Amino acid sequence: MKCPRCESTSCRQNGCRNDKQNYLCKNCGQQFLEPVFPHSLKGELLANSNGQTKVSMAVTTEVFLVKNLPEEKIPEKNLNSFSFKLSEEVLQNILSSDCLESAAFSKFFLEIQQSNEIKSKLETGISLLLLDAENLKLDINSELFLASVCKYPLQVKMAFANWRNPSTGKQDIELYNRGYQLVHVPGGKDGADAKMIAFGACVLRSYPTVKEILVCSGDGILNHLCNELQNQGLIVYWVRRQGQNLHIENRNTGKLTDYSLPMATEVPSFEKVVDTIQDLIKTEQESINARLDSLVAVATSFQEKCEINIKHNPKQPEIEKLLPVLDSSVTECNQETKQDNFAKVPNKKVLDKILLKIIKDIQNKSPKTKLCVPKLGSELHKIAGESPNSIIKKLKLGSSFLKYLQSSPTFTLEASGKEYEVTALLRE
Repeated sequence: MKCPRCESTSCRQNGCRNDKQNYLCKNCGQQFLEPVFPHSLKGELLANSNGQTKVSMAVTTEVFLVKNLPEEKIPEKNLNSFSFKLSEEVLQNILSSDCLESAAFSKFFLEIQQSNEIKSKLETGISLLLLDAENLKLDINSELFLASVCKYPLQVKMAFANWRNPSTGKQDIELYNRGYQLVHVPGGKDGADAKMIAFGACVLRSYPTVKEILVCSGDGILNHLCNELQNQGLIVYWVRRQGQNLHIENRNTGKLTDYSLPMATEVPSFEKVVDTIQDLIKTEQESINARLDSLVAVATSFQEKCEINIKHNPKQPEIEKLLPVLDSSVTECNQETKQDNFAKVPNKKVLDKILLKIIKDIQNKSPKTKLCVPKLGSELHKIAGESPNSIIKKLKLGSSFLKYLQSSPTFTLEASGKEYEVTALLRE
């Protein structure tokens, strides 16, 4: 028998206590009971200590007794005392420098870390891309779009082709720089397809965490690969090129997605286009309704103001009758005012006079300015209120303003690039 305090083997029997043999240590005088527990529990508490963990026999016996007592019979005081003692001794031994620096502890910690990483990867899952580089080319934008279609991160990309074939060009360098694993197949018909099918049949052996696979090829034989991957419980996307679009088919749900290669964007479905148009129409209707509400508010304010003025006038009925007439008179007056602001051009003489005045005013303001035909016509339009060609045709002076100036002896035209400069002999 070994003393739990000094670990001395010089012990003798010292009567019984609670129907258990009591022992006395001759070395330190410690009394202790004979431990009564199965060998398996002793191994559970004391094994794998590597000479570091030292749990006393008394505490071990208490652990066994508490462990086998029904929960309702465990005294709260004893349980707290046991928990405190056990926790204190375990922490002291675990946090000791010898234990932390031991090889066994480092190995144990590394195994826990690796186990957590594997568990995390299995729960997260990844996506995998298989590309038949002889059949389909993917640029970086297309690849990013395919990655956005997947629910899991795209971590593995593999490209199959006969990389010695000159038709592949420098595609192998580009794909390798983008993180692809390049798989070489010998020359021959459907060599890349056959290799993809062989790899896909056992993909879970090499990548047990894969959840989604993108099969990028337009060859119909890869339909067998898609079916096999679906049977293995994977989500399969079959990516094919149709004209200028990438056609992505979710083989599990039947959902179709199109991607425009020239525009580098997703092609919306018919339903999305209809929804977008409906949203635009709804927005425009709301805008129109808001402007109509503002217009109604302005009209209401104007009407209230008019009613206030009419109420103060003793001849209210007569004024109400005259309001429509006044409104029409104001409209006609405004039109006449606009017409009065423009000069009338009844004949050729008045037209030449107006043109000469325009040229004179411009030369007086800036003598070095070159006056072109369009500028002269624009100034005439401001004065007469009509376009120069309309005035010329109205007066029957030709078919256009330019031809009139060319045929008129009063004005001289000089070519300046694609335009003509107008000059005239000004007389007071």
